[in-house]
Amino acid sequence: MKVYILSRNPNLYSTKRLVESAQERNWDVRVIDYLKCSIEIMKGELKINYLGEELPIPDAIIPRIGASRTFYGTAMIRHFEMMDVFTVTGSLAVSRSRDKLRSLQILSKHEVDMPKTVFASNKSSAKDVIALSGGAPLVLKILEGTQGVGVVLVDSEKAAKSVLDAFYGMDVNLLVQEFIEEAGGADIRVLIVGGEVVGAMKRQGAEGDFRSNLHQGGSATAHKLTRKEKATALAAAKAMGLGVCGVDMIPSSRGPLVMEVNSSPGLEGIEKSTQIDIAGKIMDLIQNNVHPKDTLKKRKIRKDNIGA
Repeated sequence: MKVYILSRNPNLYSTKRLVESAQERNWDVRVIDYLKCSIEIMKGELKINYLGEELPIPDAIIPRIGASRTFYGTAMIRHFEMMDVFTVTGSLAVSRSRDKLRSLQILSKHEVDMPKTVFASNKSSAKDVIALSGGAPLVLKILEGTQGVGVVLVDSEKAAKSVLDAFYGMDVNLLVQEFIEEAGGADIRVLIVGGEVVGAMKRQGAEGDFRSNLHQGGSATAHKLTRKEKATALAAAKAMGLGVCGVDMIPSSRGPLVMEVNSSPGLEGIEKSTQIDIAGKIMDLIQNNVHPKDTLKKRKIRKDNIGA
């Protein structure tokens, strides 16, 4: 089995674990910096070049696309898809998940519960936006923010108006969400692989910080999901069309609320807190969906048809 891991940094924990897991199965695995790839598009022929050489077509790819490189990264995934390469995470699903507003719209359509959210342009009245959101306290999120960066809690309408006016003045796109006080700065990360829950952890924000992100100093422990939490996480992953993802939920008095569906979830926190081999689960997904001989036969048929 030939597998490429699309990652900019081979030294990241998640990338190294994926490489180790593939090597344990004696697979031919290679880390590819997708920003160093270029593509060729010709009539009936698609190629990918890497560091000046044409890349052999793999059996599968594991995308680990950074949020700031979504456009280029998804273009690479799409090219592999066009070459009939199996990907654990599809290009369209990655694009959808990286757009916070679009994600919430999709989740809403599929009746997945979430905090009440308001999106408005800088031409809107801050007062009206605050009222639509249910009043302070409120959480303001920059659409392009990641890992808890660009998330602000405002505890009064006066403060909310000041922050909204400031961001709108800089033409920054914001989501305004209700604050779930009873969560106590905690959330639940559920790892889903191939439509199955493979691990879950509860993350608690650092003292005095309502954000639970581990990158912001939060801690993590293994978590046993309730039936409702499991069903909500699976519904969110299915709605987004992601084969591998992390679903972030916040506990509330009305049940679990989905905050985000991450198409490139980190493995360190959840593997260490749960002691579950998540990287191995991802390899199982590939093994269950790809048969190298069948893949080569399918490509030959496709090539013959193109040339006919």
